Amino acid sequence: MSIGSEVSKREQSGDASLAVTPMTFPCEAVPYLLSTMDALVILLASLFGGFVYHWALEAPIPDLYAYFALGLIASFVQIIKLSGRGYYDFESATKPDVEFIEILISWLTTGLVLAFFAFLFKIGQSFSRGSFLVFLAVAPVGLLANRKISKFFIKRAVARGAIGRRNSVLLGDRTELDSLAPRDLLAFFGAGEVTRFALSSDSDPSVRRVDDTRTLDLVANFVRKNNSSEVLLAIPWTDAVRVELIRDHIKMLPVSAKLLPDAQIRTLTNYASSGHQRVVALELQRAPLSTIERIVKRGLDFSAGLLALIFVLPIMAITALAIKLDGKGPVFFLQNRKGFNGRQFVMFKFRTMTVQENGDVVTQAMRNDPRVTKIGRLLRASSIDELPQLVNVLRGEMSLIGPRPHALAHDNYFERLLQDYAFRHHVKPGITGWAQVNGLRGATPSLDQIARRVEMDLWYINNWSLWLDIQILVKTVFEVMRKRNAF
Repeated sequence: MSIGSEVSKREQSGDASLAVTPMTFPCEAVPYLLSTMDALVILLASLFGGFVYHWALEAPIPDLYAYFALGLIASFVQIIKLSGRGYYDFESATKPDVEFIEILISWLTTGLVLAFFAFLFKIGQSFSRGSFLVFLAVAPVGLLANRKISKFFIKRAVARGAIGRRNSVLLGDRTELDSLAPRDLLAFFGAGEVTRFALSSDSDPSVRRVDDTRTLDLVANFVRKNNSSEVLLAIPWTDAVRVELIRDHIKMLPVSAKLLPDAQIRTLTNYASSGHQRVVALELQRAPLSTIERIVKRGLDFSAGLLALIFVLPIMAITALAIKLDGKGPVFFLQNRKGFNGRQFVMFKFRTMTVQENGDVVTQAMRNDPRVTKIGRLLRASSIDELPQLVNVLRGEMSLIGPRPHALAHDNYFERLLQDYAFRHHVKPGITGWAQVNGLRGATPSLDQIARRVEMDLWYINNWSLWLDIQILVKTVFEVMRKRNAF
């Protein structure tokens, strides 16, 4: 499995500098590049079959658009089949052996699928049988050659450090980190260089815990700064205390966390990985939304948020005037909140109270609260006071749908009481959310109420879909009209 890359012994402990080896090409883009190259090979093979067969027989060259369409369909079927088996994953691409049998079997089934649909829809007459057979024979040769060449260049790129993982962090016990050979990093990462953080090796449990906490804070800062999406742990599987400490500290981070096989497990298994079986790793924490899901959600936020802001601008202007006429004080209320990945941001609201609390002590609004202004009661009952948060949505700090953000003082308090509270920061906070449309709107005076809200928020995060967001937007309209728990 080794491809001769040199692994740096650089480790980052609590007081180490966070120097990261420059990488010119992210390995996350490799699957897209490899699948695109395969699609191009299949497309060219289809055009080659349509042209060369007729040219060799000195027959008229047919319209090649039909063969172009055939190549597109064939490449789609082939890539879908192989992608589902992890064929294009970076880890698979770094293995030295070409998957000869896998490519041939997959292409054979693709050819059978094409022949079946050609017969079913009676479109076989659009293609010469000879051209189709040439296509079926040439394409696998091109796919095998493309795979061999790709592996060769990926091997050289990894060895030079020109390609590797930008989105992963390796955190572990010093002994375990030292035991990771180049083949281990290739099996786990598909690269010979990964950003490492070493935990304390002090024999005193209390000192070690303090040092580990400091290192975990560095890891959290590094993950946020570099938008990392994966934390891998290299510690003994028997060290349950340390595993729990790490889980407790990274649960606020919207990343996947996996416990890698320790030295003993690696010795026993020797990476027995036949075909597409991955190296076993225990998933301690799953990542919230994939890249595609985040793009889709952001698209909905920006488009719907922009339209909503344009629509409510007259209402916001009238509201601002009413607040100024109602009494002294600013139009807007600004308060620090925690957003995605625990990052702080300033949330905008129309001012509805005579006080503006934004410190260590923030008192929640109560029914018939004397601090609420006259115009403020109307704004809070109709939720008009939340409209300025559309600006937060357009700035990317909030989402239309998500867990409602709380004041920092309340956030810190609830995090100490509820173990799963920090998981709410795995997505952007929202103007409305699943909890709000299910009757959990407004203040949370009791621990039971905030626990129910957290349960609803985590259900939303784990079951997110575009359709769910649309449902919540529709339900929010009716919830505002009901004015339930709005005071």
